[in-house]
Amino acid sequence: MSMDNPRTVDTPATQVMNSTVRETSLLADIKSLIKVGIINSNLITTFTGFWLALYYTGASFTDQWLTFLLTMFGTAFVIAGGCILNNWYDRDIDPLMSRTESRPTVTGSIPLDVIKWMGIGVSAAGVVVLSFTTIPAALLGAAGWFIYVVLYTMWSKRKYTINTVIGSFSGAVPPLIGWAAIEPSLQLEAIILFLIMFIWQTPHFLALAMKKKDEYKAAGIPMLPVVHGFQMTKRQIVIYVACLLPLPIYLASLGSIFLVIAFTLSLGWLILGIAGFFMKDDYKWATWMFVYSLNYLTILFLTMVLVTLPFFY
Repeated sequence: MSMDNPRTVDTPATQVMNSTVRETSLLADIKSLIKVGIINSNLITTFTGFWLALYYTGASFTDQWLTFLLTMFGTAFVIAGGCILNNWYDRDIDPLMSRTESRPTVTGSIPLDVIKWMGIGVSAAGVVVLSFTTIPAALLGAAGWFIYVVLYTMWSKRKYTINTVIGSFSGAVPPLIGWAAIEPSLQLEAIILFLIMFIWQTPHFLALAMKKKDEYKAAGIPMLPVVHGFQMTKRQIVIYVACLLPLPIYLASLGSIFLVIAFTLSLGWLILGIAGFFMKDDYKWATWMFVYSLNYLTILFLTMVLVTLPFFY
């Protein structure tokens, strides 16, 4: 048999395989665009805000199941739309960082115009869905989107070291959306949820910025570790973590179990933060702080739900 000019035979099995690969790649691209991890973490806080609003107002979850679905889907869409537009805008700097160099905005696997209009459409759909809960919830969603896309992504991210603080406002909105879907007039406990999320984000993202300092520097993004070094960043992280310590006191109505867990989590994070001034490996410390921050958020907000669970039965 001659091997000259070999031709690939496109059998049915090959067609199915190629189709599966394309579908898998498209799904991976979409997940990259919408930043699934960010959506999941924010939906935890949205759910907690929704749940605590039920708890403090004495409302029934079974009576509000449709509102719950609208709240979660609407919030997810708003966040996804903002993330898509963040990727679309950052397409010039993402090739310079390893964690973003495979995004479809960089590889070109999805046309940029498609990505832009996808972001706009998903964002608008999210606000519309939230409007079927309460108007304040929809307005909060729109405000969080505006802060993230316009004030953070397009304005402050490439200009100021306080970009992290500005972005923290948008990241603190989801629990307010969840609460406002049940009780539009936000009470003190809702504001405390907002403050916890707002303060938590700066040490969380500064730890990440330390880990990725060289990449941010190459991309020209003035993150605090890039501009002012690790020592200044460590001090800022410790100050923010210390500010978390008194906040659970304002949620004392959740009970002593919650207070003990919340205080232990905050104190543990503060001790780990102070230890950073004595560790020689700054990158290892930053990794520990980043991982701790993720566990802190997850455990704290799940605890809020678990300690109030008996009151719904």
